[in-house]
Amino acid sequence: MRYKILITLILVILMTSTNAFSQAVVEYHTVKVDNLDIFYRESGPKDGPILLLLHGVPTSSRMYQPMLESTLAKKYHLIAPDFPGFGYSSWPTPKDFRYTFDHLAQVMEDFAAVLKLDRYTLFLHDYGGPIGMRMAIAHPGNVDAIIIQNAVSHDEGLAPAWAARRAFWQDRESHEAEFRKTFLSLETTRKRHLGMSPHPERIDPDTWTDEFYFLSQPGQADIQTDLFFDYQTNVRSYSSWQKWLREHHPKMLVMWGKYDASFTLAGAEGYKKDVPEAELHILDAGHFALDEQPSQVIHLTEDFMDRLYHK
Repeated sequence: MRYKILITLILVILMTSTNAFSQAVVEYHTVKVDNLDIFYRESGPKDGPILLLLHGVPTSSRMYQPMLESTLAKKYHLIAPDFPGFGYSSWPTPKDFRYTFDHLAQVMEDFAAVLKLDRYTLFLHDYGGPIGMRMAIAHPGNVDAIIIQNAVSHDEGLAPAWAARRAFWQDRESHEAEFRKTFLSLETTRKRHLGMSPHPERIDPDTWTDEFYFLSQPGQADIQTDLFFDYQTNVRSYSSWQKWLREHHPKMLVMWGKYDASFTLAGAEGYKKDVPEAELHILDAGHFALDEQPSQVIHLTEDFMDRLYHK
């Protein structure tokens, strides 16, 4: 009896050790696109269906590391680039590069072309939403499906805090100093991650201190201010994006952290109005759901992808 118990314990230890070291191998590359160095993370089989992961602000492709290392990489080819001005991609000055969402979308389209990505599922978070929607509308034949995680395409998805941001759009000269002081501060960066979570103790402080370090680098204040000023073009585009969604009815998965202080649940529900067959899951998380619920985000994504590509 003791012998059998010992054998069982040994097997459990071996299985645990194997699982601990079974995470997918992630590769880190840089490719030249439009005379820019575009950094990207990559995992999974090169011939597998592609999941193109577009990040938010002020993060980078780093936010997708849990997905890149997960079981998703056993079947799917995951690619997560850094936008110009973010992460390890080039940071040209605003004098040398137009920091607009139209321009970032064009660079991402060219990035996909350089890597010969002609069919993919888009995973869109925050700023990745308006960039990905532009890509989908420009090249609908390239998009197998769209996965949304707290990325807004409906005006009702913008929380009351956006009133001050709209004032900045209407009169940049009068409001820019205050915008820079608040939007680029450590406290605002912290609040992006904590949101309205009742469990702030579950969120690693490294997430916001690392991003604040990034925001504090030379040139970042100018880059992020120009780009956010252009965010108003996204709001003006919402109606055309909604029309496209209603007409094309893409396969769609929507995951929404309910403690997001910037993007309301109405933003998630808006996608269901445009694409009634879209799958909607409200998560016990904030704006950065991968910080708090990585297993759930990965499970929902993998289940959706399996049904999409392995019917």
